[in-house]
Amino acid sequence: MKMKLMLVDDHPLFLEGLQYLLGTHGIEVAGIANNGQEALQKARIIRPDIILMDIKMPVFSGLDALKLISAEMPNIRIVMLTTSEENEDLFDAIKYGASGYLLKNTSAKELVDMLSDIEKGEVPLSPGLAARLLKEFKTSHQSYGKPHKHSQDHTNRGSLTERHIEILEMVAKGITYKEVGEKIGLSERTVKYHMERILELLQLENRAQVIAYASRMGLLDK
Repeated sequence: MKMKLMLVDDHPLFLEGLQYLLGTHGIEVAGIANNGQEALQKARIIRPDIILMDIKMPVFSGLDALKLISAEMPNIRIVMLTTSEENEDLFDAIKYGASGYLLKNTSAKELVDMLSDIEKGEVPLSPGLAARLLKEFKTSHQSYGKPHKHSQDHTNRGSLTERHIEILEMVAKGITYKEVGEKIGLSERTVKYHMERILELLQLENRAQVIAYASRMGLLDK
């Protein structure tokens, strides 16, 4: 797997171990930083494809660095790799543009597979976290009632086929592309093609935004 990867964590021993594990799977680490400020400085020089970054760090936290790097270098995909299971950290990370949120108890194989998923445009989330996002969006949706559907939502949804909406509903509920394909009789590759078209039509970028859109449109209530 060829990608420019940067690791950011304030624990040197963890960084060394992670770099070694990734190396055994053919993934080269292009740079390492020990806090958010150093991550911003090195990202400007290295321009990595993906950054794996902790949240709780000195100087700049991972969330502070996420906001700054995403604003300045939006093409870099940043995945939070942390021990924090706090809902606030999860929701803030997604809100600030994280491309994924993984816990440090993730196995090496799972991490490598998820890095591959990021390359394909997916948003990796540790088990159980997708369900929390769904619950948060649904709670917000119910707390404020049915929000006014913007004209853009109406227009773009009108461009979706029934098949698109069917796939959108399942993906928003956390069902994998492979499982979606098995349910509706399509290959995983075809489902991915449909999702790319859905994201294009709705002007969305990732699975987290799909969940938010589906909640806003009431698709999660079905």
